[in-house]
Amino acid sequence: MVSSGEGRLRAQLHRERLVDIETRLVPYRRSAFLVLAVALLSCGPFLGWWWLVPLGVAAIGFAVADHFLAQSENPARWAAAGWALSPVAIAVSVALIGAADSPAVAWFALPATTLATRFERRGVIIGVGYIVLLMLASTLAVEPSVVADDPTLLVFPLALVIAVAILSGAVAGSDREHRREAVLDQLTGLLNRTALTQRLAELEQATTRNPNATPVGFLLCDLDHFKDINDRHGHAAGDTVLRDVAYALREALRPTDPIYRVGGEEFAVLLVGATQDASAEVAERLRAAALSCSRRDIPVTMSVGVAAVPALGRSTDFDFAALFEDADRALYEAKELGRNCVVCAGPTAHEAPEDREELLVPGSERPRSV
Repeated sequence: MVSSGEGRLRAQLHRERLVDIETRLVPYRRSAFLVLAVALLSCGPFLGWWWLVPLGVAAIGFAVADHFLAQSENPARWAAAGWALSPVAIAVSVALIGAADSPAVAWFALPATTLATRFERRGVIIGVGYIVLLMLASTLAVEPSVVADDPTLLVFPLALVIAVAILSGAVAGSDREHRREAVLDQLTGLLNRTALTQRLAELEQATTRNPNATPVGFLLCDLDHFKDINDRHGHAAGDTVLRDVAYALREALRPTDPIYRVGGEEFAVLLVGATQDASAEVAERLRAAALSCSRRDIPVTMSVGVAAVPALGRSTDFDFAALFEDADRALYEAKELGRNCVVCAGPTAHEAPEDREELLVPGSERPRSV
């Protein structure tokens, strides 16, 4: 049985992978559309010019879907909407020019090639069924007598679509498994430092093309006296504590908030769109979640350092090294204050320590500096 925390993690990985795949597909899809357009233009005098209309509609549909996909909490819907236009465009072209005899029937295999890279098995099956229905509607339904006289006109393209989907599914499944192993911490099931590095690279790229200022919060969390737990109760008990805390932290976050295990007992959280105050509230919620993992013989507490960039946008470079340094300094202050508390490094990176005041985080008995 898959736990809700693990389910959320898988959903998060699927979302990030889908956004990544769609971003990488954009230049290749444009090249593919260009190739198809050249083919249609060169054959226009022989087959007519109707083919260009559905191709243009599909291109516009992809552009609209790409615009909204990266910002959506459910990018699969936009990916599916953009993808679904492609088979429709091919079906309209096939029906208008030649139907079962149309040379474009084989083009139904094109959308089948990217199905597995976008969707899980259920989505692939639905997608193949969708392509097959459109193929039948544009060939058999239009010219049933032609297909009856020569079934190969339909059987061969159908076999091609299904075979392509199977082969691309095998490749995509292998890629998905390797990606999952590469970015997951095996003990806790959380994302690891490699995944954090990849996410930071995405943020740096987003900075150059995002005209809107977006705050970014960063939390650095460290279990208190974890070495004592290992020394007194053994590493098996320590591993159990790490797994319990990882699950509790994951449950305390939204599905869209990634959490990473970046060290032995150290965790990091990226909060894109969160202000300093919002990040502090999340940090306090995580501190309480870790505390709830305490047992009678093993007390568990966690200190959290918070840093934030208030306006990450086109005019602001994303300097994660400075953000990490501020969060790490805040975490050190939390340890100095007695642990089991949340400390903020300040509303902006590079703020001098002497410029801060100490205030209470709501729900915490210990101060944070702002």
